[in-house]
Amino acid sequence: MNENSIDYRRCMQNRELSWLKFNQRVLEEANCHDTPLLERFHFLSIFTTNLDEFFMVRVGSLIDYMQFSPDYSDNKTGWTAAEQLEKIYRACIPLYSLRDDSYERLCHRLSLAGLTCLRMSELKKAELQQTEEYFRREIWPVLSPQIIDSSHPFPHLGNKQLNIVAALKQNGSTMFGIIPVPSAAGRLFFLKGEELRYLLVEDIICYYADKVFDQYKVQEKGIICVTRNADMDMDAGLFDEDVDYRQHMKKIIKKRMRLAPVRLEYQGELGDSTLRFLLEKLRLEPAQAFRSEAPLVLTHCFTLDTKVTQGMKRELLLQTYVPQQSRMVSGNDNIISQVTRRDILLSYPYESMKPLINMLKEAAADPEVLSIKITLYRIARQSILAEHLIEAAENGKEVTVLMELRARFDEENNIEWAQRLEESGCKVIYGMDGYKVHSKICLITRRTAKGIQYITQIGTGNYNEKTAKLYTDLAILTANQTIGEDAAAFFRNLSLSNLHGEYHDLWVAPVNFKQSILQYADQEIEKARAGKEARILVKCNSFTDKELIEKFVDASRAGVKIRLVIRGICCITPRIPGMTDNIEIVSIVGRFLEHSRIYAFGVGEDTKVFIASGDMMTRNTERRVEVACPIYDKEIRKRLLDMMDILLRDNVKGREQFSDGRYILRTPLNSPPLCAQEYFMQEALNPPASPAPKKSEKSSSLRLFDILRKYIQQSSK
Repeated sequence: MNENSIDYRRCMQNRELSWLKFNQRVLEEANCHDTPLLERFHFLSIFTTNLDEFFMVRVGSLIDYMQFSPDYSDNKTGWTAAEQLEKIYRACIPLYSLRDDSYERLCHRLSLAGLTCLRMSELKKAELQQTEEYFRREIWPVLSPQIIDSSHPFPHLGNKQLNIVAALKQNGSTMFGIIPVPSAAGRLFFLKGEELRYLLVEDIICYYADKVFDQYKVQEKGIICVTRNADMDMDAGLFDEDVDYRQHMKKIIKKRMRLAPVRLEYQGELGDSTLRFLLEKLRLEPAQAFRSEAPLVLTHCFTLDTKVTQGMKRELLLQTYVPQQSRMVSGNDNIISQVTRRDILLSYPYESMKPLINMLKEAAADPEVLSIKITLYRIARQSILAEHLIEAAENGKEVTVLMELRARFDEENNIEWAQRLEESGCKVIYGMDGYKVHSKICLITRRTAKGIQYITQIGTGNYNEKTAKLYTDLAILTANQTIGEDAAAFFRNLSLSNLHGEYHDLWVAPVNFKQSILQYADQEIEKARAGKEARILVKCNSFTDKELIEKFVDASRAGVKIRLVIRGICCITPRIPGMTDNIEIVSIVGRFLEHSRIYAFGVGEDTKVFIASGDMMTRNTERRVEVACPIYDKEIRKRLLDMMDILLRDNVKGREQFSDGRYILRTPLNSPPLCAQEYFMQEALNPPASPAPKKSEKSSSLRLFDILRKYIQQSSK
């Protein structure tokens, strides 16, 4: 087959439908019988929150395309925006049914375990009286009901705000009323008694809607929730002269809450006339309305975690995992000194983020440190790391912070931190025109007796102490001079708004990130065509870049063995005869969010390994500033390849993708169960005796498989 005649679309999937399949995998975890019940409830909540954001961002952008770019079509399937939306709406209907079923089963099981969510119709007389007293005392004073008629126009319904809608009758006329569910009322009401029995506040308000609208006859009532478009052009007008970046972002955030609706959700039954009225007022089509039996917002599951007794926690929640000290870090020496002697790899959440935080603390006080430069995309609301940056600035260090204010849904937190950092004396810059700075890089510059020394940290995840306990991520700490010089050039280029700098070791998007992947893939293709063993290993969150998909199809056809661990969206289809026969794709959804990015090319000692901040998505490779770092330390390189091997062999949480697009959960039928995340936790809890093994000791790979054998033996008992 001629290269120019290859029908690459045979191997491609639509991004949006692939994302919905990913979220279905999240939902499946809510039905995992080996997972404690409240943990399963968490997955149900995460599924719901994910779907909310999908409609706010992805569906919102497609609706914008229909209005402003009528000629737009998906570059993988050729579908127009309207065709994609029609397929999305249709694909969501069974997901709502699956969520309803999961919620009902979970509520039943939780009730048997002593935690019961009640309906108003289930209350006994004394309980109903107790609930009414609560309604009168705590809810009634903060309600703001409204009639909708000629004198009272349809109100603005906030994004993801719960509301009660009621169809009312008075003197033969039909009208409608709206009661916003006030956040001040809280979400849960627990009945008195030894058992944990609770009601959702929106159910209470809906029940007493007759009392709220006591001048009318309530014909029907229900709970509704509107989702609004949050896909906004953050750069519009931003780089005009004299525009204050922080003030601009504050206006954008306020505007987001009032953007056009993209979805209506309603709980229970609403009559056709009520539904038509709501859709007309919200300017939505019937396909954009979704009925749910489960509550429309499920974040209260995290409140339940705090309400159960200690005994119930042991039964309903996983045991808290505490990140361990890195095997490569000695507690007897400061971190900067250790990094000058050897590279250090941190693997979150299995290992603690403290070495990085301690390194910044040391740098803040180190008289030899001249400057600290860092990119911040998402940080914790209470960030110790940021406090050390402030301390460094107050100690006279030159501290430069590139704060990306356009990190979606974290804008407010970033604005607040940017202001604090600036007030403390840090130099704060705000990214690039049209490009989000998504890189995770920190550079410490020191003046020593031998000259200028660079300490560089490059990671796959954010500088966020909270998510470092929840997401799997990697960070390399190195004193490699060439990497440090590249990092210095990177920050210099950012300060000058130069996207076209030259780098020796680092991959930097949009300069050479994608280009480097293509180059290394071509080298593997050449090896395969010469009859040599060739391999590509990738772990990332999503894979959507069309040019990279086509290159991987070419590599597969040439005989390169390609093994991918892609948690979320994956637009390449494996196992298609003659096209992607040599591509294996695994998705892992488990206790921790798989967030690390690893890129490896080659076989054996010649394997080139990189960790990166960016995925193989066009937005990362072409429209963001990303950084990938080569791994030169042989032990760390071996460790990362061993990690990839374990992830690819996960037969507990690993789901393999097949040529029809389905993901099938692997099961340990002919081999012992291997859950990668459980394995890595055990590995961190039982590290090698010495962080720097002698040559006579076993290699890191052999040590790794000793732990694996021990883990398998324990799991088989």
